Amino acid sequence: MAQLLPKALLAVIDELGRLPGVGVRTAERYAYYLLRSNTRNADELAKAIAGLHSGVKTCPVTFALIDASEDISPLYSGVDRNKKLVAVVEEPLDIIALERTGQYHGTYHVLGGAISPIDGIGPEQLHVPELLKRLKDDEVDEVIIATNASVEGESTAIFMQRQIEQTKLPVTVSRLARGIPVGVDLEYADQITLTHALEGRRTLS
Repeated sequence: MAQLLPKALLAVIDELGRLPGVGVRTAERYAYYLLRSNTRNADELAKAIAGLHSGVKTCPVTFALIDASEDISPLYSGVDRNKKLVAVVEEPLDIIALERTGQYHGTYHVLGGAISPIDGIGPEQLHVPELLKRLKDDEVDEVIIATNASVEGESTAIFMQRQIEQTKLPVTVSRLARGIPVGVDLEYADQITLTHALEGRRTLS
């Protein structure tokens, strides 16, 4: 059977199709858009992607994403950040959701995922030891467990609570209030919902 599309176009479709949530038809539309648009648009996209890994690194303290030129996340080193308050999130993009509320001025700690045995992710894959060290080094008063409202997120929250309690440090452990619907990732929650969730957080007993 004759090849229906040029190899160069098929290559772009295949690569776009590897992205999460992008099906074949969507990949085809994206690729065709790039082909029809100005060459500069495709060049700029290629340039941005090429510089992605060299321009981004992980903060050694919070594990948030930072510019390669930075040493520590400004969300930790900033003079307006309260180091005694730490919000624990699953992924770096969850930070954006909380920051958009304008109601949170503490620091963050990115776990790097959630406990999910079916996906082969256990506690040892998460940045838990680093968090426990921060509790002591920064004399943290409160930890807000802001994991997603999913089975994995809840399991991770329970695990984190137990780990923090075992340190015997005078740290209050709270959880985001149930303003966030079950099944909705923090990244996609709206600002009003997140604001209510922050204001209504409760201490875990």
